[in-house]
Amino acid sequence: MIKITMLPHFQASMNMLCVLFLSLGYYNIKMKNKESHKKFMISALAASAIFFISYLVYHYNVGTYKFGGQGGVRKVYFTILLTHTVLSIIMLPMIFVTLYHAIRGNFEKHPVIARWTLPIWIYVSFTGVIIYFMLYHMYPPAG
Repeated sequence: MIKITMLPHFQASMNMLCVLFLSLGYYNIKMKNKESHKKFMISALAASAIFFISYLVYHYNVGTYKFGGQGGVRKVYFTILLTHTVLSIIMLPMIFVTLYHAIRGNFEKHPVIARWTLPIWIYVSFTGVIIYFMLYHMYPPAG
């Protein structure tokens, strides 16, 4: 059984998998391989959903703690955290709209919204890993 304190490490792995799946999905649609694109995008959605569930479980049980870095690194951290948080809120409905058009076979609207959804989703997933690294490796919590 996984310990609750291990969830941030698992979450970072899910975020990196999501970045990988999104990148491979993008590559495959550019190569006109629609079936592989679909599989990679569903995998990205699954990785993000698993991340989000484990994120909620972790923070419900553990809460949060203050970032320990001082000086200029605090500004860097909070800038990344702010953009990550705002874009993650925007991203969720965008993913559902993009998915909705794909499921409905509306391939006129799907790529229009996907052009915006993809880079935001990649940014949010990747900055999640950066935030994890800064919180748990550069300035780990005490105890």
